[in-house]
Amino acid sequence: MSFFISDAWAEAAPAAQQDAGLMGLLPLLIIFVLFYFLLLRPQMKRAKEHRKMVEALAKNDEVVTSGGILGKITEVDESFVTMEIADGVRVKVQRNAVSSVVPKGTAKS
Repeated sequence: MSFFISDAWAEAAPAAQQDAGLMGLLPLLIIFVLFYFLLLRPQMKRAKEHRKMVEALAKNDEVVTSGGILGKITEVDESFVTMEIADGVRVKVQRNAVSSVVPKGTAKS
C-alpha cells in the first residue's frame, strides 16, 4: 500500500528569524517622507501665502471671497473688511474669507 501513499517525513526546524531592526521601520519612514513632501509641505506653503495676502489687504483692492462674491474693499479693520459689491451695497466680511485678490478693473467688467 505504500506504493499509493507517500511516507510523511518530518521537515527540518525553521531557521530562527533574525532581528530586522531598522529595515523593519524603513517602509514606514519612506511613507512618512512621501506624505510630508506630497501633502503637508504644499499645504503649509499655501496657508503661509494666504496669510500674507490677508495681512496685505488694503483699501481699493478688488477681491473675491470664499463664497464667490466679487467686490472692492472700502474699509479695513483688524479682523473684518467692508466690501462694496455694487453701487451703494456694502458687505462686511471676515478677512480670512477673502480667497484672492484680483487685478484692478475686474469688478467693473
